[in-house]
Amino acid sequence: MEEDLTTDLVVLQSHLEGMLDRVHSNSNTLRRFQMFERGLLDLNSLAEMVEYVLNAQDFFDLDYIGFCLIDAKDELKKFLQEDGFELKENPQLIFFNDNEALQAAFGGSNSPYLGKFKSLKCASFFAVNEQPSSVAVIPLVRRGQCLGALSMGSLTADRFTDTMATDFIEHMTSVVGVCLENHLNYEMMKRTSLIDTLTGVNNRRFLEQRLGEEIDRVQRSSEPLSCFFLDVDFFKKVNDTYGHQAGDQVLVAVANVIREQLRNNDVLARYGGEEFVALLANIDEAMAVDIAERIRKKIKALVIEAQNEVVSVTISIGSATYKPAKRSHLSSTEIGADLIHQADEALYKAKNSGRDKVVSAGIMSDHLALTNLFK
Repeated sequence: MEEDLTTDLVVLQSHLEGMLDRVHSNSNTLRRFQMFERGLLDLNSLAEMVEYVLNAQDFFDLDYIGFCLIDAKDELKKFLQEDGFELKENPQLIFFNDNEALQAAFGGSNSPYLGKFKSLKCASFFAVNEQPSSVAVIPLVRRGQCLGALSMGSLTADRFTDTMATDFIEHMTSVVGVCLENHLNYEMMKRTSLIDTLTGVNNRRFLEQRLGEEIDRVQRSSEPLSCFFLDVDFFKKVNDTYGHQAGDQVLVAVANVIREQLRNNDVLARYGGEEFVALLANIDEAMAVDIAERIRKKIKALVIEAQNEVVSVTISIGSATYKPAKRSHLSSTEIGADLIHQADEALYKAKNSGRDKVVSAGIMSDHLALTNLFK
């Protein structure tokens, strides 16, 4: 009898210790989830969010974490690249053109899959050389719309099992889904208000916001900043001869050529009508003239089919380069306004000297900007 009681006590103690271990483990897990969520809610952009999620392995002691996003129009890729996110360096960020992979894996259910890695079910969600032993793949759904999936992998076979409680994971992915939806809505709103709807490049409002930022940046780095003022030659004649629809096609084609000759971090904006302005960071005067000439030649060689007609156009470009001094008595707004003014003056000279030309206003210093300001 005494021996049976001792045995029962040992078993009970073992159960209690097991329960305490689970409580302790769950408490630690909860703290990690809360830390992750707090960090997630503090982020300001889609690029920051994606980078944060992809680097969250330490939060959850995982061998792999991936983010899969549905990007039917390649808009998300563009948003991320514009914010400086390096897609090639983050293969665990996977884009789907539609939700077919999610439908194939989950059918009509939005419940997460936890268990062994099954190639037919899981391969689409993992970009990894060493196949994980156990995985969790959780769809990200908001308002009935599937936005993508979060994928987690471990080399430990029992890290994720089909009998595991999913409360923490489902709560976390619901927070990820909310944040993802908010960032997507913000990115779309930001770009629809700052993007020219015809050409797809930035609009004048965006340029005015970025110009001061670029001036501030180059003043800190002492790098040059070049500005192009570009104007399609005889554009009114294109509209009068071929119609406004053909004119729109010309503007779209010209904008695409200019954009192709610039870098991802350069700023291109439609300034108004047939005019464009570009800001090129860390590009000196000589390099700016070379790039402008390349743009001019590419546009001159452009053949546009519009209204069963072949339309050819040329472009005139004014260029100006700002080289910051160590100290400036002018505001970034004043310097930016003068930089665009100098490029516009150079464009005026290009127009008056025959068009289809590049004219440089030379290098604009802070002293020259101050002189121009008080003319």
